[in-house]
Amino acid sequence: MSEPIQSRAAGTEGVPARLPVVLYACIHNSGRSVAAKILTEHYARGRVGVASAGSEPGSGVNPLVAAVLAERGLRTDDEVPTLLTSDLVEDADVVVTMGCGETCPFFPGKRYLDWEVEDPAGQDLETVRRIVDDVDARVRALLAELGVTLDRD
Repeated sequence: MSEPIQSRAAGTEGVPARLPVVLYACIHNSGRSVAAKILTEHYARGRVGVASAGSEPGSGVNPLVAAVLAERGLRTDDEVPTLLTSDLVEDADVVVTMGCGETCPFFPGKRYLDWEVEDPAGQDLETVRRIVDDVDARVRALLAELGVTLDRD
C-alpha cells in the first residue's frame, strides 16, 4: 500500500494542511465522474475535496445514474455538468480520468489515474447498477490510499 497523499500545504508549521483534492473527469460529466464525485463526498464526509468535470459536458446528469445513486440515498439534484479546465486540474492533487485522458491537461507533480470504467450512456438499469458498483469499489480503494478511514454504512 502506498503512503497517503499529502496536499501541497501539508506539513507547514502552524498552517493547517489543506485537504487533498480529487478531480474526476470523463467525457460528458454526466455519469461516471458524477457517480465518483457523489460517492467520494458520501464516504469521505469532508475529509477530501472533490470535483468532477468533462471534456465535452452534457446537458444534465444521466437519469439512470441518478436513479441508482438515489437507491443508495444519494442525491444528484445539485450536479451540473462542468467543463474540464486547466484550473480544475491544477487545483487537484489526484486526477482520475474515465475516458478523457487524452484531453486532460497535464501538470507535473499531480497523480493521474485512468480508470477504465464502462460508459453508462445508453445502458439499461442493471448495467448502470454494475457500473456504479465498479465506481464505488474504486472510490473506496482510492480513499483508503489517501488515508481516509471509511465509516461503516
